[in-house]
Amino acid sequence: MILVHPVVETRLLNGFALWPATDFTAYEFLALHDSLDPPEVGAAMMSIIAWNGGGPLDHDLPPAPSEPLEGFLHGFLVRDELFAPGGLRVTDTAHGTTLVPGCCAGLGEWRDWCAFVDHDRPPDLGHDPTPRAELSGENVRLTVDTERDDSPTIDLTAAELRPLLAGVERDLAGFLRLTAAWSEHHVPGHAAPVTAALARALDMPSRT
Repeated sequence: MILVHPVVETRLLNGFALWPATDFTAYEFLALHDSLDPPEVGAAMMSIIAWNGGGPLDHDLPPAPSEPLEGFLHGFLVRDELFAPGGLRVTDTAHGTTLVPGCCAGLGEWRDWCAFVDHDRPPDLGHDPTPRAELSGENVRLTVDTERDDSPTIDLTAAELRPLLAGVERDLAGFLRLTAAWSEHHVPGHAAPVTAALARALDMPSRT
């Protein structure tokens, strides 16, 4: 069976205490869907927000407020371009093979996979590892790490991949609904702009 999940790259909490968050290891991948518990949502939100200049020393942004929560959210709420580290994780359960996003890959580019299966436009999947997607006719080959001569591959058809990508969109829509409710509880004065910014970061409609 082939499974495809949208995942976000986690980071260490390092004393983060603005809301409850699961303390994942750095560079772990957390699958996003509508069944995460609140601390898992908190960890995902912390990771995404922190990548967008949540700290007060980000010189690309206007001065951040001194209050801790407003200062942490500042970059996420004022940036025009937002980034969610991660992408799509593809698992072949029959062969025990998993393709994960490489460094610098962004979950907000997940729709590039749709352009790939429909128009043969290979998505940028990052590096270290350096995965690759290739389309030959209706056959899709996913190479886990092109820097390895013995890299495992995952083979499927475009017809099989399309509904899996539709599932990715459903998972992201469910995660957005979950985070909307989470934001009302944990960042009540900023719930609407935080949810709207997250939708932009994930390339999803604001209302799903």
